[in-house]
Amino acid sequence: MGIFDVGDGTHRKDLKQGLRRIERADGRQAFLLQAAFALVDIAILAFFILGPYLRSGPSYLIIDYAIAVWIAVEMIARAIAAPSIRQWILRPMTWIDVVVLATLAFPDLLFNFAFLRVLRLWAIGRSPLIKEALSRAGYVHLLDVVRAIINFVVFLFLITGFVYTSFFYDKVGGEGFVDALYFTVATVTTTGFGDITLPGTVGKLTSVVTMIVGISLFVRLAQAVVRPHKVTYACHRCGLLRHDADAVHCKACGEILNIPDEGS
Repeated sequence: MGIFDVGDGTHRKDLKQGLRRIERADGRQAFLLQAAFALVDIAILAFFILGPYLRSGPSYLIIDYAIAVWIAVEMIARAIAAPSIRQWILRPMTWIDVVVLATLAFPDLLFNFAFLRVLRLWAIGRSPLIKEALSRAGYVHLLDVVRAIINFVVFLFLITGFVYTSFFYDKVGGEGFVDALYFTVATVTTTGFGDITLPGTVGKLTSVVTMIVGISLFVRLAQAVVRPHKVTYACHRCGLLRHDADAVHCKACGEILNIPDEGS
């Protein structure tokens, strides 16, 4: 018997199928559960941002370990739903969960890496939840814009977290985090006021990476906003994925397409 065997074969199959429906947000109940998981991910991010204010309180470790248990249970559920353990291990979300779980399980030792928890927000953007929510609201054409915004916000908080823990962690309360956020926004937008700079070689390299990647993501966001809406649908002949929403023929090979209109 495998490590995730639970009862007879029928029960295991039902459990796996149920977890897969939740993972795909397939159905109203699955969609609501996915939304609940997304709220937990946002709470994890808020917990990190408020960390400097909460670490001295008695409830900090209780909340920290409660989130750790939640993520561990979610990891086990994803492993059960996966086609195989190997595929589950190779998923980027699995490695993100491992890192986040480690920062929660060892808060004193790995607190400097707590900013990596923002990657859970990136996982929300890649999950079926966003597309399903936009589809239900009638705004599925904004999917690329929403994902571009999420990618930009995740990068912003990743850099802010790294700058905070590496350069401003010794400041009282939230002053250090605000300074780190201020520096990141000024650098990403290439405003460059110069009143806050990062010292040393590491600081200069951090500034360079922030400018290059930040501008790239900002341009990607601008493209998603202004360019015509495209749908993702693979052409059966040439495999082209991106087409106009009302396209009848593939613009690359001329193959007749049958693009679903998703109810619109």
